[in-house]
Amino acid sequence: MRNNRRLDAIDRDILFHLQKDGRLSNVELARRVGLTPPPCLRRVKRLEEDGIITGYRAVVDPAAVGRGFEVTVSVEIRVTDLETLRAFEDTVATFDEVVELRRVFGTPDYFLRVMVADQTEYETHHMRLLGLPAVSRVVSHQTMKRIKSQD
Repeated sequence: MRNNRRLDAIDRDILFHLQKDGRLSNVELARRVGLTPPPCLRRVKRLEEDGIITGYRAVVDPAAVGRGFEVTVSVEIRVTDLETLRAFEDTVATFDEVVELRRVFGTPDYFLRVMVADQTEYETHHMRLLGLPAVSRVVSHQTMKRIKSQD
């Protein structure tokens, strides 16, 4: 849901603290933003209902789950019609190793964030991408070091 509600300083402070630690108790969050717990909880619920807070999640160490090899992939496709575009997106969205898929303006057409165990596993993924009917070019960029991430 799109919301045009203006956020005040307290709402922004709540969002700041929850983005840093989504497991904060309401009592601790209220203390940090200078409210008592009941109005703090009401604000959080309103932020959720308005679609500003869209969920909570655990941040997992990729290497600990066998996905320490990260590659940013740019893909160019031969778009002949809307069906081709949708078919490519629907197919790639099912690939477990693709953790992010973005259609972008200009060239390339897509950016993918791929996380796998190692280079050998990535090569399998790369060949799978090249085998898709609409794909004309795939360029891979292995992540050397993650400097900053929202995760």
